Amino acid sequence: MSILDLFKKTKNERRLDPKIYKKMLEDQVPLFLIDVRTQSEFDQAHIPNAILFPVYLVENQIETYFPDKEITYVLYCRSGIRSHHALLMMNQLGYERVYDMGGIIDWPYETIEKE
Repeated sequence: MSILDLFKKTKNERRLDPKIYKKMLEDQVPLFLIDVRTQSEFDQAHIPNAILFPVYLVENQIETYFPDKEITYVLYCRSGIRSHHALLMMNQLGYERVYDMGGIIDWPYETIEKE
């Protein structure tokens, strides 16, 4: 069983536990961690190695900035609502390895915070 088989997968949702994400990093799974919140939210605190790409840009610009549809994408926001919407949009655009880690409010590990 692969690491990606360990999370809940349904027709419209792929939910990834933060522990699984950490394991993916340890196993050096090639991926992008995308924060779909706003710039100000990102500036306040974000998960290390996250790339800011606000949800409102996903539908029209994700393919320009992230053209590789074969790599793994892990999304998060504040509570999981925006990341879920971004996941659905990316799935409609043909991205198959997109996972929703939910919200930073549920992230039990270190964050990078504004000083």
